[in-house]
Amino acid sequence: MLQAAVYRLLQPIYEANFLNASYGFRPGRSPHGALEALATIVMTRPIQWVFEADIRGFFDHLQHEWLMQMVGQRIGDPGVLRLIAKWLHAPIVEPDGRRSRPTEGAPQGGPLSPLLGNIYPHHALDLWFAIVVQPACRGEAHLIRFADDFVVLFARKDDADRFANDLPTRLGKFGLELADEKTRLIPFERMAWRVADQQGKRSEQFDFLGFTHFGARGRTGRWTLQRRPTAKSRRKFLVHVKSELHRLMHAGVKAQQEYLWQALRGYYGYFGYPGCWEALQGVRWQVGFLWYHALRRRSQRSPQSKQWYFRQRWFSLPNAKLRPQST
Repeated sequence: MLQAAVYRLLQPIYEANFLNASYGFRPGRSPHGALEALATIVMTRPIQWVFEADIRGFFDHLQHEWLMQMVGQRIGDPGVLRLIAKWLHAPIVEPDGRRSRPTEGAPQGGPLSPLLGNIYPHHALDLWFAIVVQPACRGEAHLIRFADDFVVLFARKDDADRFANDLPTRLGKFGLELADEKTRLIPFERMAWRVADQQGKRSEQFDFLGFTHFGARGRTGRWTLQRRPTAKSRRKFLVHVKSELHRLMHAGVKAQQEYLWQALRGYYGYFGYPGCWEALQGVRWQVGFLWYHALRRRSQRSPQSKQWYFRQRWFSLPNAKLRPQST
């Protein structure tokens, strides 16, 4: 309750300071807003290069000293600062019963954690990009960030190369490190999509906010930015569904069906963009297969025939549904 009260106090103060490039954990902003901004920039601006990056263990490596300095730039109340410092250094009980006090990282799960997780990259990345990087670029450059997940769009390769070289040093100053295996600079513009298509190759693609983004021909024949759920996001969802079905194994089929309908509707609500219908229908089929196996394992007397289950009226799941396109 106290953390929630401090959050309500600090959030309006920082909301006035956060830049437009930031979309995570802010009122009136969402991952879908970041995805729409990305599509708009790619399709309307002269973007030719995309820098995708992943910060290794972001929330586990926030430096407490740096974070308190950042908060102290806007908050002068010593009582509030003392509370935040106590929460950052709250003891952790290890599995063997030992208690330890963390020296870095932000406590996850508390009401204040999303705000602290936004303040850190605001100072470490957003302000640096807006004040130092963009003015030095010879072409356009755009940053889109949701919490610790971000992509940077460039019109010129020399600007992108300079940013890629300077970013590790900048993040290292604040105790952060890029995951090399998930960080790269790729060509990403309509001419490259056409060339790849003519050569029978797949154009470059990148992942952001659970989607794989790539260029392809739309229904009208024009090249456009398209997206589909990443393999990782689909696998994560199915693993969670399998775990929940195991928990509900001996519940009634109505309870199982209600959970699956809610889970799939939530999945469709997030991933239901044009071009994702086939992937969503594939997830629906896999969920049905997981449900069939869960029902079959409930008892040796349960029908073993897959066809028997799929013929039952109660064995139904909602079809994939796409989100309405924004106007």
